[in-house]
Amino acid sequence: MLLELSSDQEIFRDTTARFLTSRVPISEVRSLRNHPAGFDPDYWREGAELGWTSLLVSEEHGGGSVSGGGLVDLTTIAHEFGVHAAPGPLVPTNVVAGTLSTFGGEAHRPVLESLLAGTSVAAWCFGPAVDTDGRGPAGPRCRIADGEVVLDGVQRPVEAAGQAHHILVTARAEGGLTQILVPTDTAGVSIEPMRTADLTRRFAAVTFDGVRLPVEALVGELGDADELLEYQLQLAVVIGNAEAVGALQTAFDMTLQWAFDRYSFGRPLASYQELKHRFADQKTWLEACHAVNDAAAAAVDDRSPDAKELVSAAKAFIGDYGSELVQDCVQIHGGIGVTFEHDLHLYLRRVTVNRALYGTPADHRQRISTVLENRKERA
Repeated sequence: MLLELSSDQEIFRDTTARFLTSRVPISEVRSLRNHPAGFDPDYWREGAELGWTSLLVSEEHGGGSVSGGGLVDLTTIAHEFGVHAAPGPLVPTNVVAGTLSTFGGEAHRPVLESLLAGTSVAAWCFGPAVDTDGRGPAGPRCRIADGEVVLDGVQRPVEAAGQAHHILVTARAEGGLTQILVPTDTAGVSIEPMRTADLTRRFAAVTFDGVRLPVEALVGELGDADELLEYQLQLAVVIGNAEAVGALQTAFDMTLQWAFDRYSFGRPLASYQELKHRFADQKTWLEACHAVNDAAAAAVDDRSPDAKELVSAAKAFIGDYGSELVQDCVQIHGGIGVTFEHDLHLYLRRVTVNRALYGTPADHRQRISTVLENRKERA
């Protein structure tokens, strides 16, 4: 989240913070563990009314941002999601809504309107791995037959697939990567829930077995989705990073307070030199996590040429140092830090799952290396 918000952004962030505090306190987050969707539909609809799903959508289509930078504004919301370990398909719904606003046709407008209203959610069927070798992620394949799009294959994990009304699928066609908007009730679509460490988010394996759709289901042009997919990946990584940084902020604050409250041999834990050094390291990593993702969000909003490197640098840094930070918080708490009854694990789960989504830190370091090698060859 930006260190210095404008007054409008501050109001926007505070509104979401108050809403999450009242609607999904930690006790509610725990109870959602056994909820089939992980969130209540009314909660999501009311969140959409606050602007959660409209920031990447153009004003022409009913959206709009607070500052003119939709992704930057969205990171303030994602940060609060992390701070509160809040439920809801924030990443996939926003990625799909932003895509349909920019590249969707008239046939997609009703879907976009329902996403903006919060009456439906969407899943983004991206895949398990980012493109590190120039061939694109593995996944389903599609072809045109008898004037229809035919889709076959399996993709996993797909966030919110079981709750989604539509899935934006990336498939490999003869001409290249292609994206198709698939209603989840289409014949041939089957969704198998998967287990996850996060208590509120739901993931699934989605199988497409001879799924047939009209060509109007295509988003963008057939075989021309490479740049679109790259942009979507950048959006997803930045939003997920912001959420992870929010969770790290809460874990750090919680641990620091614990160190001042907990006494050992007549002194607060925070007074011991070794812990002071560890907190200094954690604070440095945390502020760097804030800064590196802010830079990435601004670059993506500006369509900067170095956006790809900055996004991958942010994912690699937050994935590595964020995981070390939250694990250190667990250790400083001692035995209580590994109990289910303590709240710390909620943030550990959020950070751990986000680290694995949309490419690991190693995947993103490889992306940076590929970009630099290509740039060197062109020089």
